Amino acid sequence: MTRSNYYDQAVAINNPPGQFGKVAARIASITCQNTTDCGKMTLDVRLHERSDYSTGHFDLGQVLQSWTLIPESGAKPQPECIPRAIVEDYSEACRIKDLSPKASATLARRCLQGMIRDFCGISKARLIDEIRELRTQLDEHREPRGVTHESVDAIDAVREVGNIGAHMEKDVDLIVEIDDNEAQVLIDLIETLFEDWYVARETRKLRFAGPLAIAQAKRAEKQKLIDEQKAKALPPPSP
Repeated sequence: MTRSNYYDQAVAINNPPGQFGKVAARIASITCQNTTDCGKMTLDVRLHERSDYSTGHFDLGQVLQSWTLIPESGAKPQPECIPRAIVEDYSEACRIKDLSPKASATLARRCLQGMIRDFCGISKARLIDEIRELRTQLDEHREPRGVTHESVDAIDAVREVGNIGAHMEKDVDLIVEIDDNEAQVLIDLIETLFEDWYVARETRKLRFAGPLAIAQAKRAEKQKLIDEQKAKALPPPSP
């Protein structure tokens, strides 16, 4: 990163002091220097407390709020081997994480349920029943490749956290909060399972396809040589 591709500017907001007192906005942006293949930029805005000096300068205090405007979220690009509906739930969970961690956790829960139904082929009325069936498959050693006891335990934990976001407690005064860091942990799990399940399966498929393609080509080449030898061995046609 150099000054040529980095912008950082603080601007005093001179409205009458409101709920935050005197404030300033700090704008920061970085542009990828590989303008041919990328050229993408990030753009962040932070609202700071502000201390003024008689010289007209000011210092920034603690951050009151912050926003990442570009990219819209921290969602990572995912390969086509992952179903679009699952990727959309994942992307939405990333997009809404800071604004509503509870909603993000609920989307993470739905994303994992979609993965169980698609990757593991288990579809039941409730997610908890699907997880129980997956545990049974593990105990009987017939689980899909890549599924482990640890991954199922983590999925079950997301189910519980997602339920907090999706369902109101019987006691409406009992509020269980989910913060953005906790929501990020759930997103990290989804990204791990994308790699361990879908990407690993696709990688194996491609690696296995290589030897099969070579064998098929060699069989065709062998058959061509056999046909040519047979053709040479045939008597010449009668005049």
